[in-house]
Amino acid sequence: MSDYILSCSSTVDLTPQQMKERDIRYVCFHFILDGQDHKDDMGQSIAPEELYSRMVAGAEAKTSQVALGEYTEYFEQLLQEGKDILHVEFSSGLSGSYNSARLVVEDLKEKYPDRKIYLVDSLAASSGYGLIMETLADMRDAGKSVEELYQWIEENRLRMHHWFFSTDLTFYIRGGRISKTAGAVGTLLGICPLLNMDNLGRLQPREKIRTKKKVIRRIVEMMEAHAQDGTEYSGKCYICQSACLDDAKAVAALVEEKFPKLQGKVEIYPIGATIGSHTGPGTVALFFWGDERKD
Repeated sequence: MSDYILSCSSTVDLTPQQMKERDIRYVCFHFILDGQDHKDDMGQSIAPEELYSRMVAGAEAKTSQVALGEYTEYFEQLLQEGKDILHVEFSSGLSGSYNSARLVVEDLKEKYPDRKIYLVDSLAASSGYGLIMETLADMRDAGKSVEELYQWIEENRLRMHHWFFSTDLTFYIRGGRISKTAGAVGTLLGICPLLNMDNLGRLQPREKIRTKKKVIRRIVEMMEAHAQDGTEYSGKCYICQSACLDDAKAVAALVEEKFPKLQGKVEIYPIGATIGSHTGPGTVALFFWGDERKD
């Protein structure tokens, strides 16, 4: 057993079973579906398939970050175990959750002066955030100290690459991220926007690509250009998807063909409610360790 606790939020888009097996604690975000509040608990309350089918049918989905009181209760419970804590939070470029957690941690440090609480802004989201947590769990299990993990993730968090594409612009239009006119034209022309996460943890549109087949090739080309050691990349690769498993499998097959030294097979997960409430169905995201994100 480790002498410290590894912690994050539920937006890592892994599975509850993995989190339990790897001994990674988490605090839940919330989402509101047709006015009813639910925990984003990695699909335990509402399965991703149900979320996306209800959204397609017209249900309104919104998200809610963790409240200050929830953070306080969560961290207090962890501190009762008598261990130090390393908590890695969802990207500050997408949510105010990091600042909320920071306020609570500052208060708790005064209340528990004999305990160390390390807080990190992951500048990451979805299964890229999850891959960061898996990597930290590997380091913990290899005997690294909490101080070593904290220093390492502060220095390496921008090496986690996030590349996304979407084949359905409906919810980008509905959420105001794409104008109705641009969305109509994009849909007519079969445009699949390619996005990535910048060095401030924000999602940024990079290219407008016509046809699904081309964007699948292009997202793997981005991995070839940025992965650590190029096509000799020997780390893990995760993909997540929102109700488009066949597209995710097509990307995974191409990645495994281009990167024969991968650590295991590409792992595919559903996009959780926090991200999925904004993207809707039709989004595929690719995550891997690579060069440092510059913008």
